[in-house]
Amino acid sequence: MSEKLEKFERLAERRVNEAMKKIRLIGNLANRNNYEYTEKHAKKIIDALEAELRTLKSRFKDEDGECGTFTFSSK
Repeated sequence: MSEKLEKFERLAERRVNEAMKKIRLIGNLANRNNYEYTEKHAKKIIDALEAELRTLKSRFKDEDGECGTFTFSSK
């Protein structure tokens, strides 16, 4: 495996897992027992995240993906 590919996989696994954790934390804000927000707030958050994801997809030109933990290995 090339050095560039190894670096890509190592960085991508770490960064994608960190991003997934952050998205879950944002999702925790939906708990109305702990927070108060309007539908306008929720829509603004969702729209921002969806726009960023569309940008990411266009950069990779690939829309495959799964939920759970991100990894390149086939464990």
